[in-house]
Amino acid sequence: MKTTLSRLEKVPLRDAWRHESGDFTPWLAESDNLMLLADAIGLSELECVAVEHQVGDFKLDMLCTDGEDQVIIENQLEKTNHTHLGQILAYAAGVGARKVIWIAESFRPEHAAALQFLNEHTTEELSFFAVEVELWKIGDSPLAPKFEVVVKPNDWVKSGREQARAATTSSTIKQLQMRFWLALIEHLKAASPGIRPQKPRPQHWLNLSIGKAGFKLCVTANTRNERIGVELYFYGSDSKKNFADLMIHKAEIETNLGFELDWQELPDAKACRVASWYPGASLVDESRWVEYLGWVERRLVILDRVLRPILKLLP
Repeated sequence: MKTTLSRLEKVPLRDAWRHESGDFTPWLAESDNLMLLADAIGLSELECVAVEHQVGDFKLDMLCTDGEDQVIIENQLEKTNHTHLGQILAYAAGVGARKVIWIAESFRPEHAAALQFLNEHTTEELSFFAVEVELWKIGDSPLAPKFEVVVKPNDWVKSGREQARAATTSSTIKQLQMRFWLALIEHLKAASPGIRPQKPRPQHWLNLSIGKAGFKLCVTANTRNERIGVELYFYGSDSKKNFADLMIHKAEIETNLGFELDWQELPDAKACRVASWYPGASLVDESRWVEYLGWVERRLVILDRVLRPILKLLP
C-alpha cells in the first residue's frame, strides 16, 4: 500500500500576527508560548513581568524573569535592522537585564555577528540570544510556531568562566558549592535529561523550572546545618494564596510522593516553601557526593512528576 505523505509549508508571519505589539507580543506573553521559547534557547523558565514596559521615552516589548535575572525580549516580524540593535542595548542598560533575547523573522549577518561579539567580549553575567521565529503547517492543519536559535552564549565557556570567578573571588565554601552544582548538572544529564537546572552560580541554591509562574523547584546545600534540600519555592505577590491553595492537596501530594514534606509558610517573607531534607549531608565530604547526587535526582524527578499537574490546575 502506498503511503500518502504531506509536505511542511512555511507560512508568512503576518498571516498569524498582523501587528507586533498588538498580536505577536500578547501571544508570546502567554506562559505556554514563553515556555516554547525558553525550551528553544535552553532556559528552564521564563515568566512575563510586563509588556510594553516603559524605559525612558521608549517601550520595551517584554520584560521577563527566568527566576533569577531580569530578561528582556524585543520582537520584529521582519528582517533585523540597526534601530532594534541599538534599542536592545539601551533597554538592557535601562532595566539591568542579564539576558537579552532578540526575536525576528530573519537576522542580517552583521547583526548576528554583533550579538556573538557581545557574548564573547562582555562579562559572563550578560547573555545575548538571536532567535528567528517561523510558522509552519501541514495541509490544512493549524499553524505551528517554531523558534530557531541563531546566536546564543557558549554554555561551556560561560560555565568555565563562572567556575574561574568562583575560584578567584569567592570563599572556599562557594567554590565547593559551584563544583557540586556542576557535578549535579552532569549527573542529571546522564540520569534524567528531562530535568534541566538553570545556570549554576557559586551560591547555596540552584533553581529549576516547574512550568508554572510563581513557583520553582530549588536544590539547596546548607553547609552550616549540613543538610541538602529539594523544595518547591513560592515567590511573588500571590505566594501566600498559592501556598494555601496547594495545602488543600497536602494529603494527596504526600501519598503520591511516598514521604512527608516540610510545609513552611514563612509568615515574615514574601515567599513560602515546601521542602524535603537530607540531613547529615556534609558538602565538604566529597566522597559522599555520589550518594547526595542520587538522592537529589530522585527527589527532583518525583516532585516534578507529582506537583507539576497539580500546579497547572491551581487558579
